Amino acid sequence: MSSSRIEISKVLAAPAIGEQVYLKGWVRAFRSNRFIALNDGSTFDNIQVVVDFEQLPEDLLAKVSFHACVAVKGKLVESQGKGQSVEVIAEELEILGTNNPEEYKLQPKRQTMEFLREQAQFRMRTNTFSAVFRIRHGLAYAVHKYYHDRGFYYMHTPIITGSDAEGAGEMFHVSTLDPANTPKDDQGKVDYSQDFFGKATNLTVSGQLQAEIGALALGKVYTFGPTFRAENSNTSRHLAEFWMIEPEMAFFDINDDMDLAEDFTKYLITYILENYPKDLEFLDKRIQDLEKQMKSELRRPMGLIDTLKFVVENDFERITYTEAINILLSSKPHKKGKFKFPIEWGSDLQSEHERWLVEKKFKKPVIVRDYPKDIKAFYMRQNDDGKTVAAMDVLFPGIGELIGGSQREERLDKLTKRMEEMDIPEEELSWYLDLRKFGGAPHSGFGLGFERMVLFLTGMGNIRDVIPFPRTPGNAEY
Repeated sequence: MSSSRIEISKVLAAPAIGEQVYLKGWVRAFRSNRFIALNDGSTFDNIQVVVDFEQLPEDLLAKVSFHACVAVKGKLVESQGKGQSVEVIAEELEILGTNNPEEYKLQPKRQTMEFLREQAQFRMRTNTFSAVFRIRHGLAYAVHKYYHDRGFYYMHTPIITGSDAEGAGEMFHVSTLDPANTPKDDQGKVDYSQDFFGKATNLTVSGQLQAEIGALALGKVYTFGPTFRAENSNTSRHLAEFWMIEPEMAFFDINDDMDLAEDFTKYLITYILENYPKDLEFLDKRIQDLEKQMKSELRRPMGLIDTLKFVVENDFERITYTEAINILLSSKPHKKGKFKFPIEWGSDLQSEHERWLVEKKFKKPVIVRDYPKDIKAFYMRQNDDGKTVAAMDVLFPGIGELIGGSQREERLDKLTKRMEEMDIPEEELSWYLDLRKFGGAPHSGFGLGFERMVLFLTGMGNIRDVIPFPRTPGNAEY
């Protein structure tokens, strides 16, 4: 069988009735020993292939099974059945590669997410995950298009770094030293001067500090790369390895920062709505089918697509942290003791508090600003009240915090004083202080967790299901 293969997406977009086509793909379904639903990943839609096995070699029928890879040559005709406008009448059929149906771990039935995570080598072949990962691709493209079209420059920041941007201390260490024979200094501590980089280094938790260098030279930059947190967390919202989008802008204040965050997220949602309707429709129906099996109070107030449209069509609510605390203190869940975590000024908002503000109080995304300085990073600009900083978090339904950002502290004296209060040695960040000493300017930025955005767009219930190979405590397979 030799010809020029055509992708199924192109066949369905412009069907040439009566012409011969050559397709390759995986069997999504096979019924009545005659009808193959074929998919090659280029589109959500399958194409039906009608096969008369009496006209083909005798051993082929037994080899056509779920997810077998086949090549088909045949004539494209108008479909006589329901569910598709065109179909292919097979003239030649070939099994590509090795296929052992009895040993294949997936079967043509509903599989649990937990089982599919254990079979990551196959899960992208399912309808659910092929839809998720097409949307993930589209979202990544939309990120670059948004910033390129608005005059931002894409900046690659280091994955290995000696800086801890968050001050969290929960970082993966990078070293070439022999763990069985680690050199020690006079104090008995690890002598990192003998390590590859001559100092202690880690996998980055954020590219923000380096992005500030770019912003104070190029005006507007953004990073989009992997980040790492060594948190021993097994929740449905956390990964040890994930991707972050971090724009950084000179001459932006906190209000400009919030405006950009709202416009950016609405653009991303709109792009997916316009370019991936079939994938969204499938995921929307999947959620509705699952919720029919659940208690009514656990159902979403609206479907996936309606939720996405609602977010795009409405302004985000904007409140201060102090206003958020007062609203929560006067809420029924707090008065009835239904919140698991306490609410008091000075404590960080927990996910349950964030989601209540979004899903119950305002029923739309919320931007909370002006957090207490003691629960935020050293680099955030201090407000005139002496208690808060110009920080902002964007909270989304079903997700909680999607974006965290701030206006950066550009005043050298206030920055150094804050670093002293937080026991951050100036010598470790002398280059960062230089940005304030020489040609400094007001600037702002934020970080958007890419997987959390994919989670919101797809309606999946666990963040491990929107990244191809999740890294979590005890799990580094593939």
